[in-house]
Amino acid sequence: MSGRRKPDGQTTQPGQGGLMPTLVLALGTFAVGTDAFVVAGFLPSMAEDLYVSTEAAGQSVTVFAAAYALLSPVLATATARLPRRALLVGALITLGLANLCSALAPNLAVLIISRVLAAAGAAAYTPSAGAVSAALVRPEYRARALAVVIGGLTVATALGVPLGNLAGHWLGWRSALGIVAALCALIALGVRLMMPALPGNPRVPLRTRLAVLRRPAVLAVLPLTVFGMAAAYTAYAYSVPVLRAVRVPDSADLWMLFLYGLGAVLGNLASGYATDRWGSVRVLTFGYIGMVLALGLLTWLAATHVSLVLLVGVLVLLWGAASWCQTPAQQHRLIEAAPQEAPLVVSLNSSGIYLGIGLGTVLGGITLPHGATTVYGLGAALAAAALLFLRLTARAAARKG
Repeated sequence: MSGRRKPDGQTTQPGQGGLMPTLVLALGTFAVGTDAFVVAGFLPSMAEDLYVSTEAAGQSVTVFAAAYALLSPVLATATARLPRRALLVGALITLGLANLCSALAPNLAVLIISRVLAAAGAAAYTPSAGAVSAALVRPEYRARALAVVIGGLTVATALGVPLGNLAGHWLGWRSALGIVAALCALIALGVRLMMPALPGNPRVPLRTRLAVLRRPAVLAVLPLTVFGMAAAYTAYAYSVPVLRAVRVPDSADLWMLFLYGLGAVLGNLASGYATDRWGSVRVLTFGYIGMVLALGLLTWLAATHVSLVLLVGVLVLLWGAASWCQTPAQQHRLIEAAPQEAPLVVSLNSSGIYLGIGLGTVLGGITLPHGATTVYGLGAALAAAALLFLRLTARAAARKG
């Protein structure tokens, strides 16, 4: 890419900037994350209003995630030549309109359709924002720039989901989604006013784009994103009902969701710094150990019916940190594996994130009727499988090196 001209006439050279240009992109991922995760805060009331089970309503999360995973590489190809700012703004407007449709949905079928439209907006925005952030900053800031942009998603879990839960209690879930729609429109305006005009990229056929999947280094990284997010989301998609099983009262739902989100923010930011300093494999190893510990102890609490709300809060904080420390480290690994296809591999990683979310939601929905002990236990088992996969693939890569 050539130098980018800012509105004030200054030029932003790719790979030469600091972290400031990434902050406006993080506002957009905050909107995307609020849309993607806010449903977890009011899933039971949504199910009741639409006359379906909690598991059925939870499949709106699955559909969003699956549509995102499938659409992300397709939209990356279709929109390649569009100027980046126009693409980012258009994606946020699409997301806002989809949330408005969700807020007005008379039944589950309309809700599902609107969630597919929302997934299209999210799939167009997030990978482009990540790739642009990585391109704008100096190489030594790359992991931290990715962490800032993904930080919008984690701040959404810290603030968006609890506030959505609060709005759902006070105003109803429809009003909460209406607020998300307004937020998307407001941030789209902010991105339009504050982001420099950036050119599009050369059009690369989808077949050529997906050829990167034949690279052993990429294939060794991407499945871990799916396993890790599935582990995190098996219980989180149904966080309100499974928290009941560990004796969390109704009045503490909001605080538990906030603690998960706070952990997500801290884990994400720490991961960006630690990955630049000590490497992604070490960061991911500690992350998966933390997730196994958190979900394993929650399994024990659910099975024994012991009431230790303070301990639950600490475990939920650790669970959030372990869940979201994955993304900067995984994106950094993929960019190192295929530096010439950075936008594509970031897009594929985003697909992996939402594929994992969808898989976790399906597994959580299947196991929820068998009790929260099973849901937490399955999440812990998936986290252990992710840790094993990481160590095996990292060892193989080290031998090849």
